[in-house]
Amino acid sequence: MPNLRTLRRACALALLLPLASLAHGAEPVRAVAALDIDRYAGQWHEIAHLPVSFQKKCVGDITATYGLRSDGRISVLNGCRVEDGTRIQAEGVARPVKGEPGQLEVRFAPDWLSWVPLVWADYWVIALDPDYQWAVVGEPDRKYLWILSRSPSMQRGQFEALKARAEAMGYDLAPLKVLAPLR
Repeated sequence: MPNLRTLRRACALALLLPLASLAHGAEPVRAVAALDIDRYAGQWHEIAHLPVSFQKKCVGDITATYGLRSDGRISVLNGCRVEDGTRIQAEGVARPVKGEPGQLEVRFAPDWLSWVPLVWADYWVIALDPDYQWAVVGEPDRKYLWILSRSPSMQRGQFEALKARAEAMGYDLAPLKVLAPLR
C-alpha cells in the first residue's frame, strides 16, 4: 500500500501532466515578422490584459501612447483610470531588438538604471492588424499579454479571434481581465 507522501506526489503529477502537455503542444510565442514603428506609434486602448501587479489599481480607460524619439528609441506613456476616477500614468522607454522587427524591450526604471539588464522587459508584438487597428502584445514566458485597439472598444468576434491566437501560443487566458466594451 503506498504511503501518504507517494500518494500526494502521484496526485500532484496527475494534475500537472495535462498542463505540461498543453504547453508542449502549443506553438511557440513569435513576434510579428515586420513592425513599422512609425505606424505603430500613437495611442492604443487596452481591451484586455493578463493580471499584472503594476496594473492592479487600474479599473478602466487604459491607454498606451508610443512616440518616436530622435535617438531611435520609443517613448512610452501608459495611463489608466483608478477607482476614485482619477488617472495615473507611468512613463517609460522602449528600444528595438536588433534583427527582430516585432520585438522591443521596455523599461519604466529611471535612466540611470538603464545599464542594468534586468530593468528591460520583453515587449513582443505577437499579432498585428495589417492596418494597425489592433495588436496583441506578449512575451516568450507567456506571463504577460495585452490586447490593444486604436479605438476604446472592439468587436466581440475580433476579440475572440485574438484570444484564440494567444491560446494557440500557449497563453492561459482564464485570468484575462477585460476592461473595455465589446460590441
